[in-house]
Amino acid sequence: MSTMSPTATRPATAGPFVRWIGACAHALAVYFDRRAAIKALHELDDRGLRDIGLARCHIEAAVGGALNPEMGRLR
Repeated sequence: MSTMSPTATRPATAGPFVRWIGACAHALAVYFDRRAAIKALHELDDRGLRDIGLARCHIEAAVGGALNPEMGRLR
């Protein structure tokens, strides 16, 4: 019969540096996603923006969630 050591059954946990790298990567991905959304909205004409209820001066606020916090949250 074989026995298992306590270290073999313990799940691997990431150290603080690995969590920090993960948080930085996530923040960078969110930044690039928001910049892409802003660029796509700036490419619309004024009529297209008006159809979705935005003015050109509100694009960055809308993408950031300042106008409606539920819209700014990434899923």
